[in-house]
Amino acid sequence: MRVHVRAADDGLRRSWHQRLTGAGIPLAEGPRPDPGLVLLAAGRTVDEAVESCPAPESPDRQRVLVAAQLISPDGVLRAVRAGARTILRTADATPEQLVAAVHSAHHGDGRLPYGVLVRLLGTAQQPGPEPVVPAHDTPRTPQAAAPLTPRQTAVLTLVAEGHGNAVIARALSCSEHTVKNVIYELMARLQVRNRAHAVARAVRAGLI
Repeated sequence: MRVHVRAADDGLRRSWHQRLTGAGIPLAEGPRPDPGLVLLAAGRTVDEAVESCPAPESPDRQRVLVAAQLISPDGVLRAVRAGARTILRTADATPEQLVAAVHSAHHGDGRLPYGVLVRLLGTAQQPGPEPVVPAHDTPRTPQAAAPLTPRQTAVLTLVAEGHGNAVIARALSCSEHTVKNVIYELMARLQVRNRAHAVARAVRAGLI
């Protein structure tokens, strides 16, 4: 799995080359990167990073990894609209996190810094009119309101930080099969479709 770097300037590009090489991630050079590669778009802000990379006609837009020093909710939304699904804060780019982010971008998985995700959800939940419930209907208590088990909380917190099953299994000293089972339980309990939806619903409910 190779990575082609596009950056706002040569110094920034060299810096990310060093980070990737230090993490053991092979680089791809050349003016026209192979569509199968991960494209790392780097900038001081998310907007600057997005502007540094081309806008392909799908389907490989999901292979874009945006890396920036400053990440704002508005910047994240613009990056997502531009086709990026994986966003990494420069300060969080340890070798382990960088490898995980590259893998997420390669597979088209959504990955956002946890703090940014919380801010995005907070922005989306501005006060609005309360829904009107007909008199003959009894409001249902969301299943997500029930507290999670310690293991479910630990797994979901690590998922929110962008870790894959293998990393979560090592962190919790259990098997990947156990992690998968816990995630299936969480999806059923929170009534969600995927991992990102599970994190979003758990944050809204104050479970993590």
